[in-house]
Amino acid sequence: MYKLLFSVVFRRMPAEQAHRLGFMLIRATAAVPGASWLMRRCLAPRDPALRVSAFGLDFPGPLGLAAGFDKDALAPDALAALGFGFVETGTVTPRPQPGNPGPRLFRLPADHALVNRMGFNNHGAAAAAIHLRKRRNRAAVVGANIGKNKGTPEQAAAADYALSARELATAADYVVVNVSSPNTPGLRDLQAVGQLRPLLTGARASLDAAAGGGRRVPLLVKIAPDLADDDIDAVADLALELGLDGIIATNTTISRDHLASSPAEIAAAGPGGLSGPPLRGRALQVLRRLRARTDGQLVLVSVGGIETADDAWERIRAGATLVQAYTGFIYGGPFWPCRIHAGLARRARAAGLTSVQHAVGTAFPGTPAPRTAPETTGNGTTDGGPADGGTTDGGTTGPGQLADR
Repeated sequence: MYKLLFSVVFRRMPAEQAHRLGFMLIRATAAVPGASWLMRRCLAPRDPALRVSAFGLDFPGPLGLAAGFDKDALAPDALAALGFGFVETGTVTPRPQPGNPGPRLFRLPADHALVNRMGFNNHGAAAAAIHLRKRRNRAAVVGANIGKNKGTPEQAAAADYALSARELATAADYVVVNVSSPNTPGLRDLQAVGQLRPLLTGARASLDAAAGGGRRVPLLVKIAPDLADDDIDAVADLALELGLDGIIATNTTISRDHLASSPAEIAAAGPGGLSGPPLRGRALQVLRRLRARTDGQLVLVSVGGIETADDAWERIRAGATLVQAYTGFIYGGPFWPCRIHAGLARRARAAGLTSVQHAVGTAFPGTPAPRTAPETTGNGTTDGGPADGGTTDGGTTGPGQLADR
């Protein structure tokens, strides 16, 4: 059904227009009385083996929707009902801004990839906070990704992040400082620790002051895959020093290496951040480096090129407590997150584990032995279904669309 919808409708539309239509259909479906309950009942992660705890929050599953799809927090619960364990909204900035001129979103179907140069188009942090506070059902974990306005000079960036953090402190379950989008001039320069330190300390202070009631809002930072290894180490060291709750790795890449798409298609897409499977290798390298540098002391969230349950399982074993996706969702369709979670539960049980969380970092030597699941149930059968032999759980693919981070 999804493949047919793509070939008949979405593939014939500009990518950004198709994104808007797809998101509208999700929201309209969830608005039908009883539909959200039915979606959660059928698609949301319910298997106890999928439950994960991270930075003081409980997640029904480790797979989340990355920032960029629901920029203004219009329908995070409808997206969670499709099977995501959590949803990250944004990126939002202190003041509304239109983003970069269009066209600014492109598909590379041969690579199952997207190129975007959206430029943080959003209605502002205050508007997003209002939407989040109006949620009827706050069962889903919903984070907020924050950035600086395009017109804000580098020396004033900390004030932008502090303002957005203050707006969202009582509305979001966690907050992410985004200094890694390639589509805002000068933003990636803020990843240098000398620039990053005041951003993070300012955001932390704003969250603590605004949250009230002794609540501590988790704070994470999102980094780029294009950072040099020494710079990745420096960010990891700073995160540990400041007591940050986690690192999200990685954002989109400016690299165009090893693409299957034709040079003409790549040139037509132009500059911007590339997402999807071409990012898989570097995202995994960055994750492994962060795990080794932090020695399991930080929550790591891996994103970039996750298409199948095998991809997600590899990231978890490499040290990610949580994983995120967006391009995989676009190419995989609305039932994709449910399939990925089902595949992860199968892999956990096939490994003899009671929870996917017990697999975190097990690819590293010296990781403590995880708790194993009983070999059989009361009827003598194995506790879970057989592993699916490395087959993908990504489902039908097709050309996709997405809004930028």
